[in-house]
Amino acid sequence: MFISFEGTEGVGKSTLIRGVADHLKSKGIDFIVTREPGGTPLAEQIRGLLLTPDGEKIAPACELLLLFAARAQHLSQVIEPALARGQWVLCDRFVDASFAYQCGGRGLPTTQVQALVEQFVAVLPSKTFWLDAPVEVGMARAGKRGALDRFEQERHEFFDRVRAVYSKRAVAEPKRIVKLDATLAAETVLAAAIGEI
Repeated sequence: MFISFEGTEGVGKSTLIRGVADHLKSKGIDFIVTREPGGTPLAEQIRGLLLTPDGEKIAPACELLLLFAARAQHLSQVIEPALARGQWVLCDRFVDASFAYQCGGRGLPTTQVQALVEQFVAVLPSKTFWLDAPVEVGMARAGKRGALDRFEQERHEFFDRVRAVYSKRAVAEPKRIVKLDATLAAETVLAAAIGEI
């Protein structure tokens, strides 16, 4: 299985991924944990460019193309080989994030992201967990982790638009995208995810 984990900042994706990984390990299931942007040395360098808040302002189209450059490398070097070996893949963010952040947050046309998905993404998640919480809840949690990255420094309205796109995608693809209430206790969220798996 290829499982992605989505949501705005501070909703508990990392915590849920750790819990699912522990569950798979206890069942003797071979898996890898990876993330986007990133997952390979080159893609991690691109991640650094995308998340560093200082320096040159990144144009929305440049941001989108950098994300898909990192994704192409990640798919080629990590995700596709793992699936071919029969491993499960747990990925912190994937293409839904591009629709949410670059279309919803930045205002780019959905057709641009869809065209890149069709051209450069050969495999999509079989299951996506969308951890949903009010923006103010997630941002309060994210603020406690330390210095905010370039995305985390965006305004509340940006994340409202991101969350709205996640919601639309969950409605459009209810068999793949499972909405989890990220305001609940981590153990409750994990139990719901394991039930779906």
